[in-house]
Amino acid sequence: MPGSANDDVRDLAAFGYKQELDRSLGSFSSFAAGFSYISILTGVPQMFYLGYSAGGPAFFWTWPLVFLGQFLVALGFAELASAYPLSGGVYQWSKQVGSPLGGWLTGWVYLACSVLSLAAVALALQNTLPQISGWFQWFGDGSRPEDQARNAVLLGCALIAFTTAVNAVGVKLMAYINNAGVLAELIGVVLLIGLLLGGAVRGPSVLLETQGRGAGEPGGYLASFLAAAVMASYVMYGFDTAGTLAEETSDPRRRAPRAILRALAAAGVAGGLLIAAGILAMPDPSDPAMGQVSGGLPMVIKAVLGPSLGTVFLVEVVFAVTVCALAVHAGTVRLIFAMARDNSLPFAEALAKVTGETRTPIAPAIVTGALAAAVLLVNVNAPRLIETLCSVALVWANLAYLMVTAPMLLARLQGRDEPPAPDRFSLGRWGLPVNLAATAWGLFVVVNMSWPRAEIYGEDPVGRFAAIYATAALLAVGAAYYLAVGRLRAGVLPEHAADELEFADPSAVMAQLAPGESS
Repeated sequence: MPGSANDDVRDLAAFGYKQELDRSLGSFSSFAAGFSYISILTGVPQMFYLGYSAGGPAFFWTWPLVFLGQFLVALGFAELASAYPLSGGVYQWSKQVGSPLGGWLTGWVYLACSVLSLAAVALALQNTLPQISGWFQWFGDGSRPEDQARNAVLLGCALIAFTTAVNAVGVKLMAYINNAGVLAELIGVVLLIGLLLGGAVRGPSVLLETQGRGAGEPGGYLASFLAAAVMASYVMYGFDTAGTLAEETSDPRRRAPRAILRALAAAGVAGGLLIAAGILAMPDPSDPAMGQVSGGLPMVIKAVLGPSLGTVFLVEVVFAVTVCALAVHAGTVRLIFAMARDNSLPFAEALAKVTGETRTPIAPAIVTGALAAAVLLVNVNAPRLIETLCSVALVWANLAYLMVTAPMLLARLQGRDEPPAPDRFSLGRWGLPVNLAATAWGLFVVVNMSWPRAEIYGEDPVGRFAAIYATAALLAVGAAYYLAVGRLRAGVLPEHAADELEFADPSAVMAQLAPGESS
């Protein structure tokens, strides 16, 4: 029957791959992977100060703007997830609708972004744990930036060690922890929004206050508004994770598209309400601490709810950070596996190896953890550098998205897009205008995130162009590797290729399934 384990494995075989990963994720687990990657209780408390410092209370309106733009991208991704239910997400989608070189560069860019993202998420513990208890501040009293940076590395490396161990064990353990974390986060964010709204001390009109941001500057408040929009861009990406885990999801053609859209929609609504509630409940909107990394939303939570209840919700934030890191790590592992399986990475055989007992690629989990920890070490003596790297990672994430929507648009304009099957997600006649708008939006985000503004990249005249230089270098290295080595090696590794029998012989398909999966 369609959507059965038998059907999923034969569907995968039609793309030339054998079923090796543990196909055990259901609808909620698929949704949870995307939602936890976005993680409202991770990104909003961590980056609230950035939007507020740039745009004042009116920065709230950047959230719905970014949400609508990213939802256009998500609609296109939902179509692709239904058409190409393959591990690796954006890498596979770009390769299928574009070219092998385009697919490789998309995977290369998103891989670099994912490693930096894992390091950035791990650093979020420094925003919460020391506020819960001084016991978590191991270096000094936390008043000096140097001590904060060293402590952030210690806490972050501990978290990365945990996510590495869980992802090495297998997708089932990751899903159990992730599902529990997402349930807790959903309940917690609803309660937190309610409590903050209950403690509101001003009306919605405060959401229109700019506090003089941009006055006398070229572009006026628009320039400040665009700078503040970086905050929402920091949070609202990673919704494609449900597609990245497609080969571990049952009936992915149906479930993955829904999971992508539901994850972003839930995060968009909850995040917008949380930001608004935090601003309405803010004791003093003019307090400079609202725009500082040591203050922001966590300080509002403790001030409004009191030390005890506020601490409870900060513990909830720590839980959200943990499952967010798990989801980022898991998505990176599947991307490495998918690229290695196509012999598109160095040491491909080792990176694509799936262990028989856990049915998970262990080597990519370890490599991802090691690379993210190495990035964290940069933060020890150069905390501003890690902020720059995180900003660059966001450029890369949206660039990778653009490298999917743009070739998808070209395929539509050239009539190369295939009519969808009746049981697949499709935008129908809305496909072209939505795809066109999503591509334009992606270009805007990449330009806005790369813009050499001092609020993001500092005052250094060279450092302000870090995103432009780093992106150009990343693309140049990726293209050079592919043209010199990658294109000559590319092709499904023999041990991962589907047998001819798998297309027609149910017994051959069922032999690849773990006990109990055939029912």
